[in-house]
Amino acid sequence: MATEIRVPTLGESVSEATVGRWLKQPGEAVKADEPLVELETDKVSVEVPAPSDGVLAEIVAKEGDTIAVGGLLAAFNAGGSGTAKPDAVAQAAGKAGAASMQEAAEKTEKIAGDAGAVEPRSMPPAPSAAKLLAEKNMSVDEVAGSGKRGQVLKSDVVAASTA
Repeated sequence: MATEIRVPTLGESVSEATVGRWLKQPGEAVKADEPLVELETDKVSVEVPAPSDGVLAEIVAKEGDTIAVGGLLAAFNAGGSGTAKPDAVAQAAGKAGAASMQEAAEKTEKIAGDAGAVEPRSMPPAPSAAKLLAEKNMSVDEVAGSGKRGQVLKSDVVAASTA
């Protein structure tokens, strides 16, 4: 049976994270505590490790997706090989955050759509930055991102709105 890999608690007042980069791909064997994925917030960047020796069965959250703490990232087969049963992963995703993943994707798409994307960015704005952009009726194009891969952080929005 597949083990669910979920977004860990990331710190005080951090309720969601953006999937930065998958370090392993489905079907790859991994050792216990070997990093599987990098998650990013406006406060921290963290690597999520494999819970044990095994195989990454399926990636549920794609790079750039914003996922709530506790949301499903992937399925992992401990000690074995092969892939997870798609029904099991779909059922787990349905139970644990499919709605939050969809909501985050819609927010990201709305922000990207509002931006008019003059210059492609490899990362969507941090969740707190996206919220502040919406509150101030600003476009992501109006703000220079100082985060990894040009990600717009909350501090970037604050600086741009006072300039």
